Amino acid sequence: MKKVVKFLPAIISVVLIAVICIVLSVGLTSCDGNTPKESSVPKFAASDTTEVAVYELTENEETKELEATQAYTIPRGTQVNVYPTPVVAGEINYLRLEEEAPSVESDEEPPIHYFLETDLADDQADTVRETARFVRTSVTVYENPDTPDIASFFKKGTALEVTGFDKINEDGTVEMYKVKSGETEGYVFSKYLVPTQEEADAVNTEYYDLNKDKIYDTELYCGPPTAMDYFPYDKSFDTDKEMPAEARTLYMNMGTIDVIDTYIECAQDIGCNAFVIDIKDGRLAYKAEAANEYSPTSYNHGLHDVADYKAAVDKVKAAGIWTIGRIVVFNDEEFAADNPNECIFNNGVNQEWPSAYSRLAWEYNVKLAVAAVEEIGFDEIQFDYVRFPENTFFMSRDGGADFKNTYNEEKAEAIQNFCFYAADQIHKAGAYFSVDVFGECSNGYVTAYGQYWPAISMVVDAISSMPYVDHFGRDVDTWSDYYTTVYNWAEKAAEAQTITPNPASARTWLTCYDVPYWDPVVYANSAFLGGQVQALWDAGIGDGGFITWNAASNLNIYYNVGDAFKRDYTAN
Repeated sequence: MKKVVKFLPAIISVVLIAVICIVLSVGLTSCDGNTPKESSVPKFAASDTTEVAVYELTENEETKELEATQAYTIPRGTQVNVYPTPVVAGEINYLRLEEEAPSVESDEEPPIHYFLETDLADDQADTVRETARFVRTSVTVYENPDTPDIASFFKKGTALEVTGFDKINEDGTVEMYKVKSGETEGYVFSKYLVPTQEEADAVNTEYYDLNKDKIYDTELYCGPPTAMDYFPYDKSFDTDKEMPAEARTLYMNMGTIDVIDTYIECAQDIGCNAFVIDIKDGRLAYKAEAANEYSPTSYNHGLHDVADYKAAVDKVKAAGIWTIGRIVVFNDEEFAADNPNECIFNNGVNQEWPSAYSRLAWEYNVKLAVAAVEEIGFDEIQFDYVRFPENTFFMSRDGGADFKNTYNEEKAEAIQNFCFYAADQIHKAGAYFSVDVFGECSNGYVTAYGQYWPAISMVVDAISSMPYVDHFGRDVDTWSDYYTTVYNWAEKAAEAQTITPNPASARTWLTCYDVPYWDPVVYANSAFLGGQVQALWDAGIGDGGFITWNAASNLNIYYNVGDAFKRDYTAN
């Protein structure tokens, strides 16, 4: 008995400690709405998908065990505050979410929510848990996520190891993954990747089937329609600008910069709402610093001072006119002179035409475009000559050409891949993106020089074809009845727009000069231009607008066709 009395204080102490622990434990793990007696800590929701589950824990009436039920989800990467002592349910640890205080308008306690302990990370950098991704749409690999510098290229179906990422978007998606395949490592946009090999190998059957048989009667050596991608391209980007639904557009060559006020006055008189202004065509319109790294010749031959050029563009914008900066891409003799290894060689002869496969040429033109948006302030960038040369068919057929095809792409595939790359970077800079194509592209086959209407239209914001009425051949007069010529062309273009997901706005280049240089001559006036515009509307692709092609930007002709800008073409 003395021994029991002797150890009684110790026994009481042990019991008290046990009781306190039980009370604290109940306070920490209870599901009755009481606040835990400990401080919360910050964590980040983590997952190998974009969403992380949030649970409620309830007691099973029969077993008296806690059971978890999903209440809702939150985007991964979200910061949350949780209590660090785990609650066990079904032998799994959960951490309780620090809830907001109940509303004064309600006497009811808010429900208590929990996260799987394994779904939380101490650092946002550890919240992306996927370790592999697969290339669904052939994708450019970047050296870093902040610039257009190209590290490499991954073809459709390539398996990638995920080694990091740049940032998590508000919806839990990753903007760009850092990935590795073999010895190649870099950043790629996540929108081109999928979780499984099966998804990567799949095609968008609906549009793939509509395009797979669109080939010419004979081999054009440009690649089949099936070499291209037809998964819808997301054209949304962060901007407060809205591209004109119908752009009635005048073309401005680089010489107009010195007298831009006269063209602004003309535009206001005739009702023009957009200008295409040359940035690069043969030479640079201004000494763009972006050119200095890639083509010193181009930089040194820049026509205008940057400040003067920007001042002219600012005047156009101040007048409420949409500004479209035009860049001739692959037809560039000055870049070719500085970078002969990037050019097409035919039977050992430099064609002085940078290959559309050349990633250096890709970088140069896209960096020039991005700088034109960020430094000059263009609303939109338009790329012209996005193709291989006109004689590509003969060079390909005869077999003596080296097109510098580093990544084993088909010609049309490379053109679409370039459009993906350019659209991503120009949109990121905050501008819209358009591409010019030959009138032949409406014929429903992949052209020898690599342009295929549906594959380009699905990527860009506006597609601008060039059905010049005197370019359909000298043997037949296609310019006197200009309405019929444009209408017949536009019907096929309208068809091409239906076999591509999310087609671009069709904004067509129209003949705005006296045609042709042989009899009979048709003079550029309002009837001539207006008849072509009406043909677009009647064929179903007029609502995107038009652009006047006059290489000289002849002010007199622009006034002569002025009434065509003012007409309501929907009334006919």
